[in-house]
Amino acid sequence: MNLSQTQARSTAVQRSGRSRVAVQLTVSIAPVRPVLAAVQAFSAASTLSSGSQSFSSFSPSITSLRCALSQRGARMVMEASKRALISVSDKTNLELLVKGLESQGWEIISTGGTATTIQQMGVPCAKVEDVTGFPEMLDGRVKTLHPAVHGGILAVRDKEEHMTAIAAHKISPIDLVVVNLYPFRKTVTASPAPEFEVGVENIDIGGPAMIRAAAKNMAHVTVAVDPNDYSHLLTQLASTDANALAAFRRTMAWKAFQHCSTYDSQVAEWLWSKTGSGPAPQMTVPLHLAATLRYGENPHQAAAFYTDDSLREAGAGGVATSIVHWGKEMSYNNYLDADAAYQCCSDYTQATCVVVKHTNPCGIASRDDLLEAYRMAVRADPISAFGGIVAFNRPVDAELAREIREFRSPTDNETRMFYEIVIAPSYTPEGLEVLKGKSKNLRILEAKARAPSGLSLRQVAGGWLWQDADSLSPESITFTTVSAVQPTAAQLLDLQFAWRAVKHVKSNAITVAKEGRLLGMGSGQPNRVNSVRIALEKAGDEIKGAVLASDAFFPFSWNDSVELACKAGVAAIVHPGGSLRDQDAIDCCNKYGVALITTGVRHFKH
Repeated sequence: MNLSQTQARSTAVQRSGRSRVAVQLTVSIAPVRPVLAAVQAFSAASTLSSGSQSFSSFSPSITSLRCALSQRGARMVMEASKRALISVSDKTNLELLVKGLESQGWEIISTGGTATTIQQMGVPCAKVEDVTGFPEMLDGRVKTLHPAVHGGILAVRDKEEHMTAIAAHKISPIDLVVVNLYPFRKTVTASPAPEFEVGVENIDIGGPAMIRAAAKNMAHVTVAVDPNDYSHLLTQLASTDANALAAFRRTMAWKAFQHCSTYDSQVAEWLWSKTGSGPAPQMTVPLHLAATLRYGENPHQAAAFYTDDSLREAGAGGVATSIVHWGKEMSYNNYLDADAAYQCCSDYTQATCVVVKHTNPCGIASRDDLLEAYRMAVRADPISAFGGIVAFNRPVDAELAREIREFRSPTDNETRMFYEIVIAPSYTPEGLEVLKGKSKNLRILEAKARAPSGLSLRQVAGGWLWQDADSLSPESITFTTVSAVQPTAAQLLDLQFAWRAVKHVKSNAITVAKEGRLLGMGSGQPNRVNSVRIALEKAGDEIKGAVLASDAFFPFSWNDSVELACKAGVAAIVHPGGSLRDQDAIDCCNKYGVALITTGVRHFKH
């Protein structure tokens, strides 16, 4: 056997106080038996510097043996280290990874800036063009799209024809692929928005191709897309438990395909925003598991909370991206109620407090003094407020925090009010510490303000409903007086306040308000007149001179909703109008000297 038939390389590297031998032997001769003899001869001649143990005695833990037989003969490759291909935009934990791989004897191949970074870390790294024999081209668009890369990833190791094919083309297997993609979401959601061409250039092509190839060949190749997985990855690669490694590869393959799916959905969303309008013919919503919850609406229901990674949600704020400063873990119902409270509160421009129970606002008040707004909001319905969610649209300071902590229920002036959640855009350091003293269980949330905006999706059995969020505000509509009596300036402000509130109450929805605070509301009744009765009852003696808002028109007026409100002492009523019996409502209000205003729009909420 001469050098044209055999090439052997032996490298000794010091690891943990003892030498390891890295060997690559290639034999290309026709008979199989001489091949085996050559391997045995080389193995006998290769010994550790620390002793006389032969190479073959520890080769299972250091080397991998790949054999491929062809019509021309046999090709046997013994490699002391497997090969990893690394190409990452996010270089978090990269040093941990590459130094860990080096210590395990892996050969590392990389691309462009990643290769440079790895070399600067003092870890040997071959560039991908050295493997492909082809330089990067087209401004980096073509780097890894080459058979030397994808053949090495996709070859099924226990298929003779696969190994024969890659051997014939001098392609070596690639056993680990670590890739994360161009920062497309970060690029296209930046402010100011990038030019269209910049967005296009940040669409990764080679990365997803390598990820998908490695994930498909999960039986033989490990893939990693998340820097947070590197530590666990190194542990699994060092393990001798083949079953555990196989299970790990399947999990990582799932994660890889999901990673690509999320990426592709964001690219598709961005392109549709540039080329289409309205609902897209196809749509994928990328979700990220934020928390596994104790249970759902009821203890027998499993539940989890996901954040929405859609481009439209970037920087939008709201409960989903809130910081939990204190308290018990959030529950399924907590998220629903906190979202309802904070969207309602954020919808008001003046300093406002909103109290919510079971997604309906039971107390709302706007004041220049936020502390006074809190008191007024609780007093609207202290029974319902107990155990509710309290939301503010201004920072909470120490004085307000002490009031929240010590405030007694107006029902007996003794019972300290209990709340599930307090949520605000921020807290002063002193305010936060004071509020923590109320209860170890009180959840204290901080979130960027989020009034209703963007896209609203809602699930029905087997499908989803798509609509724009109800972002319509009183300032953007026309209040038209249709009665003989005109509302006063103060009443008009209260009508706008009540109209903003009714948008956040479940239909059939009625709100009664006066002087910038909610006095009563009726929600979720199958008929409107019952919602009116409930709202009037809640308002009590304060109904005189108050205003009433209805989320939809009044189908009946006489001896029904409108006349009940007029007789109770309501001074002004606002509703969308549009009923066949609108004239009845006008006539009824004129009889009782009540102002009637129409908006031309409704606020159903189911």
